[in-house]
Order: sequence, then C-alpha cells, then structure tokens
Amino acid sequence: MAARFWFNPMQHTHNLQTLSLNGAWLSVGVYDGVHLGHRAVLEPMIAAAHAAAAPAAVLTFDPHPAVVFSGPRDDFLLTTPAERADLMDALGVDVLITFPFSQAAAATPARQFVESLHAHLGLSQLWVGEGFAMGHNRQGDIATLADYGKELGFAVRAIPPLEMDGAAVSSTRIRAHLAGGDVEAANALLGRAYSLRGVVVRGDGRGRTIGIPTANLSIPTERAVPANGVYAGWAKVGEAQWPAVTNIGVRPTFASDAPMRTVETHLLDYEGDLYGRELELSFTARLRGEQKFSGVEALVAQIHADIARAREVVGER
Repeated sequence: MAARFWFNPMQHTHNLQTLSLNGAWLSVGVYDGVHLGHRAVLEPMIAAAHAAAAPAAVLTFDPHPAVVFSGPRDDFLLTTPAERADLMDALGVDVLITFPFSQAAAATPARQFVESLHAHLGLSQLWVGEGFAMGHNRQGDIATLADYGKELGFAVRAIPPLEMDGAAVSSTRIRAHLAGGDVEAANALLGRAYSLRGVVVRGDGRGRTIGIPTANLSIPTERAVPANGVYAGWAKVGEAQWPAVTNIGVRPTFASDAPMRTVETHLLDYEGDLYGRELELSFTARLRGEQKFSGVEALVAQIHADIARAREVVGER
C-alpha cells in the first residue's frame, strides 16, 4: 500500500458537502477496475500532490453512469464500490468521494458542479483523461473546464490514454477479455489479477462427497464473471490466501432441468468451514473450458489433473 500523506486510513465519503479541504488535487472519473489506464492518470497526480504537500482526492460515481442511463447490466462491473475504494486506498488516495449518480445529478450544469468541487475541496488541480467531460450534455469539456479554472484558480491537466498492443487500455477491452475467458490478457491491462469477492453459501455438497470440497460464492449479478471454465488462481480469506482451482459454469456432467451458473472454488490444502465468510478469488490463468464428462469417475480424474496444473501455474509444488 502506498504511503498515506494526509489521512490514514483514507477518508471515504458519499457526500461532497461533508468535506472542507484546502488546495486539493482532484481526479474525476468512473474508474471501474482501476486499471493501468486509470493509474496513468491517478499515480502521477497522487505523487505530484504529495510532493506539493496537498491532499490527493478522487471523485468517482455509483451507480455506474451507464447503468443509470441504460438500465441494469449483468456481467458488467469490474469492481464493486467497496473494491474500488480498496484499490484507491492502495494507490495512496487521501480522500475518495463516491458520488451518488442519478439522472438528476447528470442534469447538473457543469459550472454548478465545478463550483461545488471548488468550494468543498479548495480545488488546486484537476486531472482527467483526454476526452473527459462533465455536467449536463457533457458541456464541461476540457477547454471549458480550463476556462473555469482560470477564473476560479485551479489548473486542468488532461492525460492522454495509455495504449497497449496498439489500442487504449479500457474497461471495455477488459470486459471483452473476461467474456472470452482470457484472464491473462485482462490481467495485463489491469496491472493485477482480476478478482471477485463473494460470501460463501451452501451448494449441493457434491464436491465433498467426491473428496474435493468446494466453496460456492454468491456473486452480485452485475459483476463481470470470466467465461465458463476452470481457472487457477488464489483464494483469500481474511489476510491469508491459498492456491485455488475455480470452476465457473453450469456443471454439465450433472443433469439438471434448469442449470444455474455457479462460481465454486477448491482451496488447495485448506481445512475448515468457510460458510458465511467473505472470500476473494483472483484469477491467474484459464486451465480449460467447461466440459461434460462421461461420469463422476472421469470428472474426478480431470479435477485432480486440474489441481496439479494449478499448482504449477501459481508456483506451488
């Protein structure tokens, strides 16, 4: 975790009006995923703010504006607000504002919103990505924000997009990789292993009957889940973590009239009861796609092969 400059722990609020800062450096954006493209804006801003003995602040939005404008979306969000806050904290952000986004908020004139930011943050610098715009009808584009800054006394810095493999790093690209099961490509754009958090719930207990107990996770439907298949990675419980093999899919070997997609994981070498606990899964590599086996014996043999391969992938022997 980056060194904290002003607030330890990071100050997190959902209400801009509760803040009264002086000379804050601010970045505004959805920042779903806090991927390398986002960090290309955030990390230099945080470092420069701290070098200037100023607080580094970030304003993000919840719900995601795309959800407000277009309706709920399954398999969409790369992070929950809580996960996004943890990632911001790790970067060294001093103040995070998770702004409640709505149709009414979207209709706020850019000038009014900027004046509110200036009043509560003592805005000194505003860092955003190129192409950023805020306020009603996106009237607060970079040029307009720069004009406001000259009048109100803050500077605007627009950061060009970070490119990898000839294209901008974006949440859209990462979602596409996850939908195709290519977690390694997604991880390269994220700058970290993609992860999911969920509470362990009771399943049908079939894993335990075949000697390979699994933890079934309850994942919010709006979270982007990798494509069906088997993955190697890690499972974190509290501050401890274990190598894990995770299966995502409908378990086609076992007939069902209404198969439901599940996320279940086997923690290697773990013993204990996980029911009701929050578990964080990270995905290192996809081992194989979802398969239907001739019977339980063939399935068990493949799972043991998956476990052996997972140990190799995550560096465990």
